Amino acid sequence: MNTPGNKEKSSAIAAAIILAVVGIGFLVLPSIMLWLGEISPWLAAGFGSLFVLGFFLLFWLRALHQRRRGR
Repeated sequence: MNTPGNKEKSSAIAAAIILAVVGIGFLVLPSIMLWLGEISPWLAAGFGSLFVLGFFLLFWLRALHQRRRGR
């Protein structure tokens, strides 16, 4: 059932979905940061930093999950 082609296809689809969601997030990130910057510049900087770190954390967790499953 799970052929190597299927695994590659599902990995590519998952990566495309993740990149699309994060890409939309990066499009709205400046607006959110400007809004948060009115409250506190530190809050805006923290939110932006967490968003960027979350992007890398997401792919790290996905790679960790795939390694444990033996892919």
